[in-house]
Amino acid sequence: MEKHLFLGDEAIAQAAIDAGLSGVYAYPGTPSTEITEYIQGSAVAKERGIHCRWSANEKTAMEAALGMSYAGKRALCCMKHVGLNVAADCFMNAAMSGINGGMIIITADDPSMHSSQNEQDNRMFGNFAMIPMLEPSSQQEAYDMVYEGFELSEKLGYPVLVRITTRMAHSRAGVVTRAQKPENEMHTPEDGRQRFILLPALARKRFKTLIAAQDTFVASSEASSYNKYFDAPNKELGIITTGIAFNYLSENYPDGFEHPVLKISQYPLPRKMVEKIMSECKEILVLEEGYPVVEEQLKGFLGIGVTVHGRLDGTLQRDGELTPDAVGKALGKEIAGYYATPEVVEQRPPALCQGCGHRDVYEALNEVLAEYKGAKVFGDIGCYTLGALPPFRAIDTCIDMGASVTMAKGASDAGVFPAVSVIGDSTFTHSGMTGLLDCVNENTNITIVISDNETTAMTGGQDSAGTGRLESICAGIGVDPAHIRVMIPLKKNYEEMKTIIREEIEYKGVSVLIPRRECIQTLTRKKKASKK
Repeated sequence: MEKHLFLGDEAIAQAAIDAGLSGVYAYPGTPSTEITEYIQGSAVAKERGIHCRWSANEKTAMEAALGMSYAGKRALCCMKHVGLNVAADCFMNAAMSGINGGMIIITADDPSMHSSQNEQDNRMFGNFAMIPMLEPSSQQEAYDMVYEGFELSEKLGYPVLVRITTRMAHSRAGVVTRAQKPENEMHTPEDGRQRFILLPALARKRFKTLIAAQDTFVASSEASSYNKYFDAPNKELGIITTGIAFNYLSENYPDGFEHPVLKISQYPLPRKMVEKIMSECKEILVLEEGYPVVEEQLKGFLGIGVTVHGRLDGTLQRDGELTPDAVGKALGKEIAGYYATPEVVEQRPPALCQGCGHRDVYEALNEVLAEYKGAKVFGDIGCYTLGALPPFRAIDTCIDMGASVTMAKGASDAGVFPAVSVIGDSTFTHSGMTGLLDCVNENTNITIVISDNETTAMTGGQDSAGTGRLESICAGIGVDPAHIRVMIPLKKNYEEMKTIIREEIEYKGVSVLIPRRECIQTLTRKKKASKK
């Protein structure tokens, strides 16, 4: 047993290695990226040959992890919260089939949307799939939950969803590690065809099995050391708290809790513990990071006439992260303000790096599109999304991974001209290729700009699945090679870029422009590394 100073992400990664991991499958997305990166840099992972290459997207990652589980090995699948939307098809059906080797799915949620387009709470997905969930309140719990979670998954026969948030992922604390376990031997399930072939007749049986397993899941939660009841004398109020919110509550009671507290970190809800605090206390305050998941369940399934306070009745704000001060106010404490933001201080929005190739692309695109009335540019998820901000104001939409291509297609179908899509190289291989196939099949009048900086830059420079192959991918999908145009986005090529953009907009069909220049950040790191 050794003690380390770990990020929450690092604690999860080390726990998985120590628990006998055979493979991690993920697509980079803040705040989950560091889990896979830690495993990629681990000497033990290299020695054992643990799989740790990036997947093309979260759906392929989830399916590959399930395949490793099918073979009896322990698999970890990591993603940010919106990634579970992409992986939802496999996720929901993995709950139907169950697993063989232990399988843990990490969802890193992002309350307050620090680097995301929404702040969805994926405990909703866990309830939707009806599988066990874990939600750590500390880095040590994150380690312990993953270390023990593979065994829990194998014992119950289902994948386990572990939900963390940005603060847990990106804050550090001391973590005591445990002995490393060997990897599982490969073994495929004897009843595999009855479980993993979800034809309707078999799926109906599996759904009944999943429903029957709910009592076992609840019993496991009730016996879990992660769910704790702290008794206290003042029962005018009972407090139910989950995950990291437990820390915010603890900071308001440094000398011990004044009211009974139920800390929930394993789901489904431990019903007996919930009934105990509901029956003993006059009113209940629910403290949870994210959606009012527990609060809604308390009001729905118990049928007990106890007043419940939380996000739904305005005791706590409905959006954004919790803080110790917000919790203190909900408890009726006076919160002193020691610091105020001076009026001269303004928020500074993020900006594209100086020397970034995306800048030259947007400048050329803006100048050409000024010649057309009604031009619309459909953006996507990546560094280049910052083209929406001044001084460029170059894109009109940004919804989800790959939507630039398909939204531009729909707009073109509706009569918008020119309809331009701007997508990055990594996002294109994540979710843009299928949209391109739709465009090719109908010869849509669309111009697609794949701004290629040869990396997954927004999350730190991870490998991009399409590096060196974008032209062949587009040609293979069916784009006319004459209308796959590669450009080098530099000032000296500015007039040439404008000419190419204009020519392809005027072409009545599918055209793909590939401005290619390596990310300035990864290039700088390579140069520094070469000098050492």
